[in-house]
Amino acid sequence: MENKIISRKFRLLSQLMELHGENSFKTKAIANAAFKLDKLPFKIIDKTEQELSAEQGIGKSIASKVWELIHTGCIEDLEALLAKTPEGILEMLTIKGLGPKKILIIWNTLAIETLGELYYACNENRLIEAKGFGLKTQEEIKMAIEFNMASQGLFLYSQAEKLASSIFDTLKEMLSGQHLLSYTGDFRRKLELLSSVELITTASAEEILAYIEKDKRLIQFDYQENKIQTVHESGLPIHFILSNVNEFSQHLLITTGNQQHIALLEQLYEKGVPNAESEEEIYHQLNLDFIEPELREGLDEVQKAHDHTLPNLITYDDIKGTLHNHSTYSDGVHSLKEMALYCKDVLHLQYLGICDHSRTAVYANGLKEDRVRLQWEEIDSLNQTLYPFKIFKGIESDILGDGSLDYPDELLREFDFVVASVHANLKMDEEKATLRLIKAIENPYTTILGHPTGRLLLSRKGYPIDYKKVIDACAANGVAIEVNANPLRLDLDWRWHRYAIEKGVYLSINPDAHRVEGFQDMYYGTLVARKGGLTASQCLNCFDLDKLNSYFSSRKTSIK
Repeated sequence: MENKIISRKFRLLSQLMELHGENSFKTKAIANAAFKLDKLPFKIIDKTEQELSAEQGIGKSIASKVWELIHTGCIEDLEALLAKTPEGILEMLTIKGLGPKKILIIWNTLAIETLGELYYACNENRLIEAKGFGLKTQEEIKMAIEFNMASQGLFLYSQAEKLASSIFDTLKEMLSGQHLLSYTGDFRRKLELLSSVELITTASAEEILAYIEKDKRLIQFDYQENKIQTVHESGLPIHFILSNVNEFSQHLLITTGNQQHIALLEQLYEKGVPNAESEEEIYHQLNLDFIEPELREGLDEVQKAHDHTLPNLITYDDIKGTLHNHSTYSDGVHSLKEMALYCKDVLHLQYLGICDHSRTAVYANGLKEDRVRLQWEEIDSLNQTLYPFKIFKGIESDILGDGSLDYPDELLREFDFVVASVHANLKMDEEKATLRLIKAIENPYTTILGHPTGRLLLSRKGYPIDYKKVIDACAANGVAIEVNANPLRLDLDWRWHRYAIEKGVYLSINPDAHRVEGFQDMYYGTLVARKGGLTASQCLNCFDLDKLNSYFSSRKTSIK
């Protein structure tokens, strides 16, 4: 066993001892030993336990643990500490800038146990609320986690889009309009997770290679026939597919759709996908309506294109207001007034739904009843000042372990609408998690089911649920389902949007904004809703103010 491996084990032991509040003298001794073991000028395994114990800074206790590790492959004290440390906390120890003291605050004060939850907290600006954390530290931790995510080989669409847009724009400028250029592949279909970004162009290999050489952000390349692969300095692979003017539309279509979509098209034409001057013309030759790139997933889109029943997909401009957002009353960064003015004056929306956390969410400064009523007073005052813009009185009510909602019915009935969400007890099996959600859905005061699975992309799987049973329950009880637009969530998964739409369930594209910048996430929610086949008529926050007023009122009057 190499010295470095032994040293790392002791360093981890010291970190966990500090994390779990072990004797500070012993913890420091282990930490010092870890450093000493790494610097020894000889191979530890070549020495006896007695020889090792004689080394300065080692001693008998450390030497015995080293020998235990060498001969058994483990250290009993370390295994005991590992057993009571959540996996996500162990992952945090690998993040630059996060030591045991900071992790302990994150774990105990903010109730965060995974990297995904930590990254989400950084995005919400929640980390700076904890003792010992500032804005700079928060940004450094966020960047370190993004680097960790990149090492997994997958990127959030929102991350990749920012990088890809810059590459696209600079390449387009360099080509000076002399060549065709387009996104293609998974990126063009707006998949939520990407392993690369693909572009297709009629530029020559020499021109693309010259661009790569010039753009210092692209750090390597591999040239194969009709394809040049390079890597952005962030770790994101960028692939350039080479085509020609005459076949560009055909190649664009073939490289955009997934394998199942292209296979369905090939079944309609014995010579494969035909060629034409545009993608629209190719679909026309196949007797199909044009299929938007987001839908080309090999599901039911080809049949619908044949039957002329493709949905008129929602656009960002269809959105009339925003529901499920937070203010400084709970864990938001901006005040209620600041959030409202941003929606009214910057985004030109008709309404804002404020849904601060309920009382059980102590970690997020959840509202007790007196603070709820204090917020209502401010909302009434602002609604007079900002008319005709309206702030709806909402709440994000925690779904408790048994499926009941936070707050008694007497208070819930006074809200304009209620978003019911799970934030705790995420390790239930599918049956229990499903029954829990269904009970919450059946509560007459539940208006919207918030982020149905609690997933955090690239870091935390959603809790397992029976999607059909949950969606069926929403249909039976007239409950809308949230499409949480935060790029880390995008929950409800777009793969279940079609089923919800078929059942007549409204979807609501909610940014879950904790600061004014968070409202921009509705853009990503719209993209993923398009993949799910959502139309404006089936999206709750595409209702204009009068229609939404009537919708909320009718739901309240129907409660017996």
